[in-house]
Amino acid sequence: MISQIFSIIVYEPLYNGLVFLMSIMPWTDAGLSVIAFTFLVKLALFPLSQKATVTQLKMKSLEGDLNLIKEKHKNDREAHARATMAFYKEKNVNPFSTFLLVLIQIPIIFALYFIFYSGGLPEIKTDLLYSFVSAPTVTMHFLGIIDITKGSLLLAILVSVSQYFQVRFAMPVTKPKTSGEPISFKDDFARTLNLQMRYFLPVLVGFFAYNLAGAVSLYWITSNLFAIGQELYVRRAFLNANTSK
Repeated sequence: MISQIFSIIVYEPLYNGLVFLMSIMPWTDAGLSVIAFTFLVKLALFPLSQKATVTQLKMKSLEGDLNLIKEKHKNDREAHARATMAFYKEKNVNPFSTFLLVLIQIPIIFALYFIFYSGGLPEIKTDLLYSFVSAPTVTMHFLGIIDITKGSLLLAILVSVSQYFQVRFAMPVTKPKTSGEPISFKDDFARTLNLQMRYFLPVLVGFFAYNLAGAVSLYWITSNLFAIGQELYVRRAFLNANTSK
């Protein structure tokens, strides 16, 4: 039941959008269509992503005040929670909005992945097409060189590199551990997670990309590049807005 709802509401509209784009683009290159389609979908989701990023930046800028509240109520969890929520309300920040915005995007991200992973390319799934969408004939050789129905080492490397920079821009830099610093599980966990996300995740993603169709790699690369550009744009706009106050 849930899978049917997901297919009707999310998967099929996006699948038809990709096929429709392929049918109207002046090129028959499926790889270029995948890049253009991914960019358009990410652009449509930009307002949601922008709000989530701005909320994260606001919460980051308030860390000093939050630490003072935590220290003040370190022996009373209920008072700490009340004071924290009151502070968020005063600053007009909703810490839970980020989770909501992410949850809205998850079905779309999964649908895009499955479209490129098992979308029937180059054979179009005509039984999923709307009546006004025709099945085009496209070439699966990206730029006439890379067969995107198979794994590609070059694309896998580009996936890893773009994933590394995407994580680098998205994740905050953790403080290096100094000698004599008291052991903190929270800080140690943050350092370990940061290290794994920066170096292990890009390698893992590249490995998976190499073993999947090149179309999935193009989707991954385009998504990462868009996320990097989005992060830089939102950060600059947030910084300019705060410096002008």
